[in-house]
Amino acid sequence: MRIGAHVRQDDDPIGQGEHLGADLVQVFLSDPQKWTKPGVHPRTEQILASDVDVVVHSPYVINVASLNNRVRMPSRKAVADHADAAARIGALGLVVHGGHVREGEDVAAGVENWRKLFERQEEKGGFGVPILVENTAGGDFAMARYIDAIGRLWDAVGDYGPGFCLDTCHAWAAGEELADVVERVRAVTGRIDLVHLNNSRDEFGSARDRHANLTDGQIDPQLLAEIARQADAPIVLETPAEGMAGDIAFLREQSS
Repeated sequence: MRIGAHVRQDDDPIGQGEHLGADLVQVFLSDPQKWTKPGVHPRTEQILASDVDVVVHSPYVINVASLNNRVRMPSRKAVADHADAAARIGALGLVVHGGHVREGEDVAAGVENWRKLFERQEEKGGFGVPILVENTAGGDFAMARYIDAIGRLWDAVGDYGPGFCLDTCHAWAAGEELADVVERVRAVTGRIDLVHLNNSRDEFGSARDRHANLTDGQIDPQLLAEIARQADAPIVLETPAEGMAGDIAFLREQSS
């Protein structure tokens, strides 16, 4: 089991990963709340030379599904820019949230916008790294909150080879049962490429995305460990920083 940690915007992600004893780290390459284009990472040579792998998380402002041109168009550009920047540091992939449309809008049009993202980029030679679509916690008009919605999205984009990132807190908050979530996700996507293994501060079906350390939240820690084993994919913890070393130790013990 390859166990990693999200290290926020740390200017020394490899050093932080090594300090935590992680096999991989997840990073932002720009402010996650802004549209800033990522530049050259100051630690590029160190990252490329390290045995610690890297995954990049795209900014939260991105919403590929949006029917609003002023959101969708910069979102498409941002995905391409961040994929290029991720490729420059040898990242395993770029995580992108599934996004949503607004109340009263056609969800199918949001799905079509995802297809167009891949279709148009394919004409330019594709993305620099795999795009890992992540399930989300809330929103009745979301592209990837529920398993059936993820299936409809995959029917549209699966032929373009995207990966899938399963977030356990998001699935719990969405109201998806976790005992068989790996099996059900694979049934509609054929794959799980990354797991965001997070406990939840809130109750099942809350639609609230508030992460907790693995042994501190509402989800049975043993169930989380079992999901990690079943998924057979790299694990990234996005849990509170003060307990992350303990989370890694817990998973190491469960996988031994």
